[in-house]
Amino acid sequence: MAASKGFFNAFADVWMLDGVRTPMVDYCGSLGHISPTDLGIKAARAVLERVGVPGGHIGSVLAGNMAPGDYEQFMLPRHIGLYAGVPQEVPALMAQRICGTGFELFRQAGEQIQGGSADVALVVGAESMTRNPIAAFTHRTGFKLGAPVEFKDFLWEALYDSTVGITMIQTAENLAKKYGVTRAEVDAFASESFARAVAAQQAGFHAGEIVPVITEKFELEGYKTRGIKLQGKITEVAHDTHARISPVEVLAKLRTVYPEGVQTGGNSAALVDAAAAAVVASGGYARAEGKKPLARLVAAAVVGVPPEIMGIGPAPAIRLVLERAGLSLDQVGRFEINEAQGAQTLAVGRELGLDLAKLNVNGGAIALGHPLAVTGVRLTLTLAREMQRAGVRYGVSSACIGGGQGIALLLENPDAA
Repeated sequence: MAASKGFFNAFADVWMLDGVRTPMVDYCGSLGHISPTDLGIKAARAVLERVGVPGGHIGSVLAGNMAPGDYEQFMLPRHIGLYAGVPQEVPALMAQRICGTGFELFRQAGEQIQGGSADVALVVGAESMTRNPIAAFTHRTGFKLGAPVEFKDFLWEALYDSTVGITMIQTAENLAKKYGVTRAEVDAFASESFARAVAAQQAGFHAGEIVPVITEKFELEGYKTRGIKLQGKITEVAHDTHARISPVEVLAKLRTVYPEGVQTGGNSAALVDAAAAAVVASGGYARAEGKKPLARLVAAAVVGVPPEIMGIGPAPAIRLVLERAGLSLDQVGRFEINEAQGAQTLAVGRELGLDLAKLNVNGGAIALGHPLAVTGVRLTLTLAREMQRAGVRYGVSSACIGGGQGIALLLENPDAA
């Protein structure tokens, strides 16, 4: 596949100071009753505390949330900013690029900072997969006698692309056929994702980016008190819940979603609830405030691909960001590519000729989960931390996007430059 057309941004002096995330907790688990707004406030407050940046220094709030988790979704970015201590006069924006939303937040932060609109941006992804609604779009005028009642599961129906008449999983099956990816290979890849995630969890790597969720109040003078209240006897949620040792022999026993296919519930991304946040700043701000950044945001690229093979999107996006940045694939020491489906990620690897030893070395979405708007923030944070741990100079985070897009971010490790 030739390098795709698309758009590219290069950033001369834009930095991620640091980031945090909540644990990623299985669908219908201990975070399932919490509004994505409150999860986002939790992550936003925690990252500002971690980097030591006062809310008053934030010049832009950029937030992402795909499916409404409550009736407040329209105000989610604004509420996150206000309850995180950002001044009232600072505007807030919701970005939406489906599975690429978290990456898009960084891209827009880079544009705003480089363009002089802000020196510091707060980026937050929040998603409750559990609270995806059961929705109807045809009953505003009432229920007619004998007409179908069209309440449907938003979470399930949103996986269907009506343009081509197939689901997101079927797009991965198309890639499996196109690239000759077998069921055994997908299960082996999934098993390795689980094993890497468990190893990283046991080594304490993931704990380094997690802020535990507890019962607490979010006060805002003059306004309603918000907060999080854990249910039952739970006092703290501090760990990702989906990662577990999953031998190939166990995964091989699972039934495929489609007959003669390769994708199962065990080798596809897990459904989880979570939030993640990061602070992005100009180099001038970082130097003036004595902040040591986690990574430099070098460039971003977004491309379009055929909807029926939407999962290949990271390949041309990665090609574009590297070509325009003047780098080769072998100069990149680490890759974080969202594991929407195992076959999809393997197809991207084959298209690029990627060394899988550099890919998702601390586990991917199959093991950890894919909370849609959170994923890009989480992957980019994990990538930056892994680049420092491994001492590599360049890293790329990327994802495919439903409907046929791909997005990629290029990071540089300041300690290895």
